[in-house]
Amino acid sequence: MFFVDALETGGLGNRSHLAGGTRAAVVVDPPRDIDRVLAGAARRGVQIVAVAETHVHNDYVSGGLELARLTGARYLVPAGAEVAYARVPVADGHVEPLDEGLALRAVATPGHTPHHTSYVLEESGRAVAAFTGGSLLIGSVGRPDLVEPRLTEELARAQHASVHRLAAELDDEVAVMPTHGFGSFCSSSQADGTHSTIGTEKVSNPALVQDVDSFVKDLLAGLDDVPAYYAHMGPANAGGPAPVDLTAPRPADADEIARRLAAGEWVVDLRNRVAFAAGHVAGALNFEADGQLATYLAWMIPWGRPVTLLAESAEDIGRAQRELTRVGIDRPAAAAVGGPADWIADGSRPASFPPGTFADLAAARARGEDPVVVDVRRDSERADGWIEGSVHLPVHQLHRRLDEVPDGTVWVHCAGGMRAAIAASVLDAAGREVVAVDDGYAAAAEAGLALVTRER
Repeated sequence: MFFVDALETGGLGNRSHLAGGTRAAVVVDPPRDIDRVLAGAARRGVQIVAVAETHVHNDYVSGGLELARLTGARYLVPAGAEVAYARVPVADGHVEPLDEGLALRAVATPGHTPHHTSYVLEESGRAVAAFTGGSLLIGSVGRPDLVEPRLTEELARAQHASVHRLAAELDDEVAVMPTHGFGSFCSSSQADGTHSTIGTEKVSNPALVQDVDSFVKDLLAGLDDVPAYYAHMGPANAGGPAPVDLTAPRPADADEIARRLAAGEWVVDLRNRVAFAAGHVAGALNFEADGQLATYLAWMIPWGRPVTLLAESAEDIGRAQRELTRVGIDRPAAAAVGGPADWIADGSRPASFPPGTFADLAAARARGEDPVVVDVRRDSERADGWIEGSVHLPVHQLHRRLDEVPDGTVWVHCAGGMRAAIAASVLDAAGREVVAVDDGYAAAAEAGLALVTRER
């Protein structure tokens, strides 16, 4: 008998997999915080004998090297990947024994990267699961534009060929178990479900129902923005990531927080957006601990800039610290728990700004006011429609384009409220009067706001 356990990394939209038999297991595309993997293996009572990477990852720092070192497992890395450490170079057809009757077979599936390799779990010679990494995803494929712009179309065509190879070689009932596609920007589009099989993908995945030219045209036309921190992930993984240090950051008092802000460092308030808007340290930025903290903070912060974390509890600091290590922000400069009263020096007062809804915005316009409306969604989201007269500044670009925000009180919105809160904190830190729209975008039409759509 075999098992496969998925290890979710929700904030990044990724999955790792622990798979094996009664005594031994493999880990495919492990996360940076490998204590989760070790705990999963301990619960199963299995020894990790192999660690397999489908590719050199561009969206997170892998824990594979450290996991292999700690467990003594064989570290399987595609032979075509240029890395700076010892590993088992895996070529197409490589078979790695795991447990009695269980083996892992490598299948070259270039496309997401030139060296991308999928792994097929076989029980008594019969394929039972395919760990497809960034190749065949649920209803999609991994994006082909993260390696080198000049290779993008070539890799898109390789993606089409690779997923057709998997579909041709594997039975319909074989489970498809990708790494990306659950919110990851490594996916060319987002998954509609959480589980799939080869048979399901044959009738629903664009890569398997379209001819290659149509597929490539649609794939390239639909590619979304690339988070800026991706530029640092590949080199970190190729060079060999250092072990994670999740010990508590050094505590900071109010005076130190003020000094760090004055020095141009980032102070990040992890509280929910309602609490932040009601009162916060002037100059602090709001990235909610329960939002996509790692993605958006790593996307926006100047790489290498020290960051100090503020939260209501040490547990929130620890969760945020764990998330940030996954994208290479390894050690906060400092941290503080409590609330604004604990973080602001004597004699100073908390900063604040009002929240709002789309109905509030409509009411302001009806009163004859002329509020500045800033839409911080991505290009792909705005392409489906926008509020008439709004200025488009994606949240990950806003801090570098503040001079493009018109004068006046700024009403800032996204699709749901989380990114609007980030943007509002950036504007507030820059001294602007701001209203954070904490509302779903569908409510804009319900409020009677004039919308522009592509059909006009």
